[in-house]
Amino acid sequence: MLFNSYGFIFVFLPITFLGAFLLCKYTQQGAVLWLGIASLAFYAYWNPIFVALLLATIIFNYAVARKLSQLQGRPSSSSSKPLLVTAITLNLLLLGYFKYTNFFIGALADSIGATFQPFHILLPLGISFFTFTQIAFLVDVSRGFAHEHNFARYLLFVTFFPHLIAGPVLHHKQMMPQFSDSANFRFQADNVCVGLSIFVLGLAKKIFIADTFGEIANPIFDAGTATQSLQFFEAWVGALSYTLQLYFDFSAYSDMAIGLSMMFNIRLPLNFNSPFKATSVIDFWQRWHMSLTKYIGEYLYTPISLTLMRRGLGKPFLIDTIYTLVLPTLITFFIIGLWHGANYTFIMFGLLHGVYLIINHWWRLFKKKFAVAKSSSPINRVGSCALTYCCVVIALVFFRADTVSTATAICSAMAGLNGISLPATLEPLLTTLSLNVPSLGLSFNGVFASKLFTHAHWYIFLSLLVGHLIVWSLPNIHQLMYHYKVACEDLGARPAIKRPQPAGNLSWLVWRPNALWASVLGGLFFAAVLVMASNKPSSFLYYQF
Repeated sequence: MLFNSYGFIFVFLPITFLGAFLLCKYTQQGAVLWLGIASLAFYAYWNPIFVALLLATIIFNYAVARKLSQLQGRPSSSSSKPLLVTAITLNLLLLGYFKYTNFFIGALADSIGATFQPFHILLPLGISFFTFTQIAFLVDVSRGFAHEHNFARYLLFVTFFPHLIAGPVLHHKQMMPQFSDSANFRFQADNVCVGLSIFVLGLAKKIFIADTFGEIANPIFDAGTATQSLQFFEAWVGALSYTLQLYFDFSAYSDMAIGLSMMFNIRLPLNFNSPFKATSVIDFWQRWHMSLTKYIGEYLYTPISLTLMRRGLGKPFLIDTIYTLVLPTLITFFIIGLWHGANYTFIMFGLLHGVYLIINHWWRLFKKKFAVAKSSSPINRVGSCALTYCCVVIALVFFRADTVSTATAICSAMAGLNGISLPATLEPLLTTLSLNVPSLGLSFNGVFASKLFTHAHWYIFLSLLVGHLIVWSLPNIHQLMYHYKVACEDLGARPAIKRPQPAGNLSWLVWRPNALWASVLGGLFFAAVLVMASNKPSSFLYYQF
């Protein structure tokens, strides 16, 4: 069931909302169970058979967690480590079967020159998210950091429908206290108003912006798959359009998830914090898919780094750096890439970001060692942001392409290796300037020589301009709702995310419960509903992960 569908907006959401708050009047436990069952129904909309799989993993991991809790404080002979390792292994084997069986067997077949017909394995939606959530819970239970003896609350923790399909990855410290707080099971009009407003803004962002850029980007990547020779401007338009599509699509889902959760008085973790305003790749990963970055850092990068660090002790600087920085980063981002999908393109995406981060860390070490003064000038910030953005765009070409060869072909075109086509009206001017046009790879067949786009040129360039202005000029949802606690970080569940107030000239955009905002959001919602009537709802890009 899609958030941007009639069935969700006009059937599922009202029934779930009314049922939860009617039950709250009589029993908090009943309301928790109702939300858990409703979340299972939400998941069942795609394929009911996978509800059994989801429930099986929940029951299994809940039982293991209870056993791990019982083993706390027992003698060392009753160590919980074998049980924990077994449980994590089984969770990962389940994830691996559904997500990576065809990929790894296919890779093995290719390496020995054999043919392989992929198995028909349907990937359960959100399996990465609910698997990672439960593994983290088991690890923290084994460490004595967590426990949960109420099955209904654990069920809701894993299945809570705003996050179930595309994240964020939840942590028990963020959510369990909220599910236990009786105040969160009383109707609060302010939260409903704020939550609905955020949901409508996310819905509009998905329908009017993200889907628009998808229409522009798709022909370029389809052409790349067909090995059609793209030229400079076409390749850049395709890459930039997909970058904006993914940005607004992920941002829209994150906003809608936060808004839906707020309606039920629950704050989800902030998962998206204007990542394209980042001035370094390190900064980017602190803003993009923040819950995944925190999860990977805590449960993967830190253990790997500590293990390898011991091997580097006493070694020369270069060897020590390889052990403490290069290997942990590349291993971690190889896994992050593979987490996103069973394809070499995702692995390349991860490794590219790993290399970016290594260079970024080395640059910081260089500046520190040679006392290079840190510049906070606007020119330096703009240049750092632009360089970071270009690196991200190149990596996202691999993220979107079907094959590595397609991504390489598009990147080659972006570098101008396939030539640059200009409007025919410029040919006399360049000839007059005595430029040797053929040697420069210039031709005059129009900006988009391959005629792949169905939209007018002015529409495409205007869309890209407006999209980038929104990204870099307007406040994000956390800033728009500056006066309200919309994410669990605001509740002190973990150190607060820096949330600057919009600049003075944009402070009038901060959301307030007044007639103007009500009129704007009402108009946006009405327009979105009309568009939904004429177009089939498109799924969110992160649903596939």
